[in-house]
Amino acid sequence: MITAKILGSAAGIILMGSAAVAQPSGEIGYAQGALGYDALVSGNNELALQQLQASEEAHATDPARLINLGQTYARLGRTGDAARMFTAAMQSNRNFDLVLANGKVINSRDAAELALQNLNHQIAAR
Repeated sequence: MITAKILGSAAGIILMGSAAVAQPSGEIGYAQGALGYDALVSGNNELALQQLQASEEAHATDPARLINLGQTYARLGRTGDAARMFTAAMQSNRNFDLVLANGKVINSRDAAELALQNLNHQIAAR
């Protein structure tokens, strides 16, 4: 099973890989920075964007990357781009289980759908 650690949208849900050992980075099974996870967690959205753009060639259609890129775009006020990334992750031919910080397992398509719903609620609340 592929594992990934991603940051959910708006609700601040942290998703993490299912590895049993503590990891030095939030990106399990990826090169450090490939998912921009640690930069997102620390609130460094510009660095997260740079990392996610740099990993596009290797992980262009990876749902974990798409969700984190959507999260980054949402934080930067690029809501249209964020919605496109979440939708792409939902429609990806790849999907895998992610583990929420609270231990709950969620499919990457469901995580992307939740992120899109949260983004839509944020936009509606403006």
